[in-house]
Amino acid sequence: MLTCAFTYPHKYYVSITQVEYVQEKESVQIIIQMFTEDLEKLIHERYDKEVVLNTQTIEKKIDNYIDLYLSKKVQFKINNQPTEFKFVGKEYEDDLIFCYLEILNVPNISQFEASNYVLFEMFEQQQNIIKTNINNQNDSFVLTPQNNLATITFK
Repeated sequence: MLTCAFTYPHKYYVSITQVEYVQEKESVQIIIQMFTEDLEKLIHERYDKEVVLNTQTIEKKIDNYIDLYLSKKVQFKINNQPTEFKFVGKEYEDDLIFCYLEILNVPNISQFEASNYVLFEMFEQQQNIIKTNINNQNDSFVLTPQNNLATITFK
């Protein structure tokens, strides 16, 4: 009997956040990628035990849970000012979920700061990787519960 690989628990706990500044649109576009089963487990514990991710049912409810959770666990500062992001949507691919966020009306970035506490409360080994492409400069950071802040200053 064959079973899909993603039905087994994975051995590492990681999310990847990609941040790209699109200067001509004055927009910071963000994609947070994580394992669907990890986010589903969190939603079960925090909000609703009946929710099943990667189904077409109750999409609006799932989007609301994801938006609520991310707004509490992910923060950005641009030029030393806290910013709010908009949850744009999500997509599923294999055993991953991609959450799309956007920060609008950003004419320039001289300093960028990100904190990402996603799933730290669920998994002791959780790491959140942040990759940025801002002002034609690529950087990456590995955030842990002990080191959960990434800061970049541009000249």
